[in-house]
Amino acid sequence: MELFLIFLAATLVNNFVLTYFLGICPFLNVSDRLDSSFSLGMATTFVMTMTAAVSWLINNFLLIPYNFHYLEYVSFILVIASLVQLVEMFIHKVSPPLYEALGIFLPLITTNCAILGMALFASMRDYTFIETLVYGFGAGVGFTLAISIMAGIRERLQLADVPWPFRGAPITLLIAGILALAFMGFAGLLAV
Repeated sequence: MELFLIFLAATLVNNFVLTYFLGICPFLNVSDRLDSSFSLGMATTFVMTMTAAVSWLINNFLLIPYNFHYLEYVSFILVIASLVQLVEMFIHKVSPPLYEALGIFLPLITTNCAILGMALFASMRDYTFIETLVYGFGAGVGFTLAISIMAGIRERLQLADVPWPFRGAPITLLIAGILALAFMGFAGLLAV
């Protein structure tokens, strides 16, 4: 039950994009099409989950025992960059059209602050390995959920008669704000 609550909190209540406002750049820029948004979300989920696992291992078996707390940020950034490079090579080999569709945003997963925030939050909360893994996966699912919902709404808006002053960035920011308000409604469900 504890693991389910951690997952639910990371996915809905403490959604990194819509609650902490981390990872806004890909959220706003890649969410034009549902298929590319979902693919980017899945790649980010994989990187978040693997970052959670590897960062926990490095933190608990290397940094904490040898009192190297000051290297936490550097080690987390190196882990994230390595994992993103692995994902980028895999997608380029398996699906070149998807690689082309994601374009510059695939390597920019490296600088997605939601991933670094997840690693730092997990280490501050003193989760066990399994709890950290569930937290990372839940954070990735929450990112995928947020970017997919935004992409679905933006695809529908392409067919809608949006007033001229609201076209483009204004309507996108309004939707993001409404989604953030909707996700804040989940805050009363859990206290994790």
